[in-house]
Amino acid sequence: MSKDAVHTAQVAATPEATGTPADAGDAGYSKDLKHRHVNMIAIGGAIGTGLFLGAGGRLHDAGPALALAYLVCGVFAFFVVRALGELVLYRPSSGSFVSYAREFLGEKGAYVAGWMYFLNWSTTGIADITAIALYTHYWSLFTPVPQWVLALIALAVVLAVNLISVKIFGEMEFWFAIVKVATLVAFMCVGIFLLATQHDVGGQTPGLSVVTDHGGVFPHGLMPVVLVMQGVIFAYAALELVGVAAGETAEPEKVVPRAVNSIMWRVGLFYCGSVVLLALLLPGSVYSVDESPFVTVLSRIGVSGAGDVMNLVVLTAAMSSLNSGLYSTGRILRSMAMAGSAPRFTRVMSRSQVPYGGILLTCCVCVLGVVLNYLVPSQAFEIVLNVASLGIVSTWVIIMICHLVFVRRAKAGLVTRPSFRLPGSPVTEIATVVFLLACLGMMANDPDVGRKTLLLIPVIGLLLVAGWFGVRRRVSREAEQELRDITR
Repeated sequence: MSKDAVHTAQVAATPEATGTPADAGDAGYSKDLKHRHVNMIAIGGAIGTGLFLGAGGRLHDAGPALALAYLVCGVFAFFVVRALGELVLYRPSSGSFVSYAREFLGEKGAYVAGWMYFLNWSTTGIADITAIALYTHYWSLFTPVPQWVLALIALAVVLAVNLISVKIFGEMEFWFAIVKVATLVAFMCVGIFLLATQHDVGGQTPGLSVVTDHGGVFPHGLMPVVLVMQGVIFAYAALELVGVAAGETAEPEKVVPRAVNSIMWRVGLFYCGSVVLLALLLPGSVYSVDESPFVTVLSRIGVSGAGDVMNLVVLTAAMSSLNSGLYSTGRILRSMAMAGSAPRFTRVMSRSQVPYGGILLTCCVCVLGVVLNYLVPSQAFEIVLNVASLGIVSTWVIIMICHLVFVRRAKAGLVTRPSFRLPGSPVTEIATVVFLLACLGMMANDPDVGRKTLLLIPVIGLLLVAGWFGVRRRVSREAEQELRDITR
């Protein structure tokens, strides 16, 4: 039985008519995420270690023009989330873009979207527990503890939080986001005070002269700014969590538009604003990839304990990312399992309405990260971070392709677009896809890591093809059962 037949039957028998969800994977969830939870999940997705830690090295390479790079990448990231937000209002689903890929691209599209997203978050989870262990070693109290032990403890704590209930997950993300936002606001207040009073910062008088006296906005030319975008775009990873969380909120039509629309000004304020402040306080050459730029500034003005505070914040950001990864992959894998393209055990849910099967599968991959931390503790972080980048780009590209097909069907009268829309379609989607693929192609300029990462693409492609041949019969059986249920 073809998926086209199933889709035809779904059109004839809408969820409202049958009383069942459009996606079988959406059944059984609680609606315990409140507006403040989803709002902070959106903030948490937009603010992470890419800003708190990664901005130092990028400022060193690109100079003040890094703010422009964050702005350009932020615009395209906003387009992705806006497109996903429109799809969410059309049909909220905990399966998020995997569910939409199933509807608009077929089961093969959903299969690729789901497993690439799983690749993204499972490897990001390894990077997160590695980062947590490294950040914890900053304090002498934890130095004697092996890195792999700290990684295992972090994984166990976040796993326990995810298995209890979605409400506990939401609360944890809420407070993680509060810590990150409060830190940024506090630093920006300090930075503005330093600018207004012309307070000495490490022998420099803050202001425009810091920029003009050290090569201007583009101290090293345009090319370093272009090359740094490949790292900047990955700093925005996790924004798509808003779409997953919408499936477990009672009023997505009210919550999602506010959360999505707020992302753009937050990107402008927190990313671009803080980078502009950093550039006006100290020359780009002073910043380093080995130190948070915020610590660099605060240490230059004699703030004691700045390193401890910022290390705690970066540790919080890594815990937040790990928490979000387990949450989202659990929901995505359940949606896939209900269609037959993921292991059957990932569809099971606990009494507290948590899809623990998928969460445990992701956790098992993260345990491999604990092994990696045991074998090669100095290389674990770099190895997995570059693999995760492939999953991030593929996820965002699939979201935009799904939206293109959705708009085409809306024009044909097959579906109805909500009033909350992505502007400029189809130009917006096409431009975003081209930009994302260009960012991926820029990795070829890095001979040590980037090119090796790109060589993984055909390997991953072969694994996906082999996996599809392994699950296609089960997918076909699930599709036939779905058709019988719909037409019954």
